[in-house]
Amino acid sequence: MADDDAEAMSPARRPTLLHHWAGFLASGLIALSVDATILETGVRLFGLHPLIARLLGISCAMLAGWLAHRTLTFMLRSRPTFREFARYAAVAWTTQAINYGTFASILIVQPALPPLAALLAASLVATIFAYVGMRYGAFRGRW
Repeated sequence: MADDDAEAMSPARRPTLLHHWAGFLASGLIALSVDATILETGVRLFGLHPLIARLLGISCAMLAGWLAHRTLTFMLRSRPTFREFARYAAVAWTTQAINYGTFASILIVQPALPPLAALLAASLVATIFAYVGMRYGAFRGRW
């Protein structure tokens, strides 16, 4: 194909539905773990405000999530490209804006709530947006 990152997955290479969703879940948990680790480290060890620490966590989790989703969810064998990452980044930043807005809103309404609890709740809200954006935007035609 002319576009090196437009490889459509043949039915023979397409993972089962169970594998696809398990990969999506595992990739999301990898990204969430990176985000949560950086959030907690920033708040507890470095005394950062949770809203600042979360921005660092989101940035690192985005890279981890891209690599995990392309490997585990969409089972891509092609080399990663900047174009693919740019599409993923657009989806991820949009999803993270939803996630971060939800996270901040929760902490503003419930300031005594642990930041990690707000992170988990916000991540659940953003999950549906993440999948739709990845499937039909970043990795379109791959599943």
